[in-house]
Amino acid sequence: MTIYIALLRGINVGGHHKIKMADLKAMLAGLGLSRVQTYIQSGNVLFESPKSKTELKELFEKGIRETFGYSISVIFRTEAEMEDIIRSCPFSEAMIQEADEASAFVSFYVGMLPDAPSQEEVDKLVAAANEEETIRCIGSNIYLLLRKSARDSKLTNQLQKLSVPVTMRNWKTTNKLAQLAAAMKA
Repeated sequence: MTIYIALLRGINVGGHHKIKMADLKAMLAGLGLSRVQTYIQSGNVLFESPKSKTELKELFEKGIRETFGYSISVIFRTEAEMEDIIRSCPFSEAMIQEADEASAFVSFYVGMLPDAPSQEEVDKLVAAANEEETIRCIGSNIYLLLRKSARDSKLTNQLQKLSVPVTMRNWKTTNKLAQLAAAMKA
């Protein structure tokens, strides 16, 4: 059995696509997933399953559509992939600290995609970044170091224009999900 983290895109944000985590957990357990747990209200689900990501995507998206009445994208990472996201961080602690000292506000996010964006799309994102935004793309993950709020960043708006869906998690949440997944593995 594989430990997965499902990242639901765009739920419980700004009063849209509201889903109570208890209801989501019950729905997923009813679909046959085991050891289901949620983390915060932004749509993070940890569970165990022998199914593939493709099978899980269909299962989740159909279940959410039938249970809650709307369509959303779901992106999956295995426990090992979450560990790799942390290990592969292209920003050093010193770089993050330097950005923090240079600005009153620093946001550090990971955008997770089902597939890697094309090089052309990555080049457009890099070109869209300004002096307050640093972006690195590693496979199907995009690391963003912002010296302002993600809500105020034009770069985060550009991510929504990619040919594949993307969901963002801040660095603290990304680390916590990796820790929770590792604890399930132990």
